Amino acid sequence: MSRSIPSLVPPAAAHGLGSRAGETPWGDIVQQLGAEIAGPLSHALERIQQLISTGQIDRQGLRALRESVAQAREAGMVTQQLARLASGRLRLSRERVHLTQVLRGLLAQRSRETQARGIQIRQLLQPIEVMSDAPLLFSLLNAVMDWALINTHSSLEMRLDTQTRPSQARWVCRFAHRSLDLGSAPAAAIAELPESLTSLKWRLIEQTAAALGVQPLREDEAGITRLTLTFSDLVSEDPHLVAPAVPAHLDRDDPLPSHNSKPLAGCHLLIVSPRRELRQQILASIRHMGLIVDAVPSMHDALRFCEEGLPHGITFEQSLRDADFDRLHAEITAEVPHFAFIEVREAVQQTQLSTATDDRMARISRANLTDALSSVLLFELSKAL
Repeated sequence: MSRSIPSLVPPAAAHGLGSRAGETPWGDIVQQLGAEIAGPLSHALERIQQLISTGQIDRQGLRALRESVAQAREAGMVTQQLARLASGRLRLSRERVHLTQVLRGLLAQRSRETQARGIQIRQLLQPIEVMSDAPLLFSLLNAVMDWALINTHSSLEMRLDTQTRPSQARWVCRFAHRSLDLGSAPAAAIAELPESLTSLKWRLIEQTAAALGVQPLREDEAGITRLTLTFSDLVSEDPHLVAPAVPAHLDRDDPLPSHNSKPLAGCHLLIVSPRRELRQQILASIRHMGLIVDAVPSMHDALRFCEEGLPHGITFEQSLRDADFDRLHAEITAEVPHFAFIEVREAVQQTQLSTATDDRMARISRANLTDALSSVLLFELSKAL
């Protein structure tokens, strides 16, 4: 929940987070959800009605229709993640997480997207480890990236450092939410905040941070937004200080993920298969996981899909291993070495994780999709966290 913090910055410029469950503004969130889904769908319906009445639609109208549907889809996916946080079924684990490595991996994962948008990222990241729930922490960092990339007008500045009293880590994300070239625009227009700054994506950041016990502070002033996430549970490098105990089964080298309800909610999976029945079978096998799923029929289409941004994993059928696949695999692994590829085979065979194959790709028989695919994805998508 947003509240003013007068002691830090002027009340209109800062937005903090209430931590008590009773302060969670779920009524406001539901109302906002209705607006962010209904608005784009209304525009889409208008375009469809125009198409029905005239029998034609121009390229601009088709692009507007696609954008409206995409906006409604994104709002629905954010809502799915918010519903997970509101369900009361989260069971957080405490793992030793190298926050700096996770951030660098995330930036590498999103590099195609930032380059396609012409956004430069300047980063200064100190090596810091924290005790946290790794999948949920990754979801929080991803949510911040989604929100920042939509709102920035130029670049992103990211800094990760520590302070000693009290001992805390701070991740600062700073960007211009207004064009800095406003000329003689009225002061009121400059001071007015864009609605996208307080969209459902911001609500997701608030609620995910609350679930993790991370303190966020957003400051908006003179066209600049600065978001600070404060992490209090650090892993100390000082041998004279006692770091929080890490259970043996939650050691940082242990591949087991946490026990969250839908721990991969918000992760993005691309299915590559020309066969509708196989795509439906894969979807049915992972429907309960809360993943964002897209599908394309060929490796050529997968290459085009990945040009502007990478998913978190790709599931594909074995028959599509061709020159386009070799190019896709080489390009992605050069950027993200631990990227998740899961090959689906028609022949009956033992399920293999990427750690057991020479080419570092997981394999699963189509006959085992229902029983084993969700477990394979849970491991493969969690290993990079």
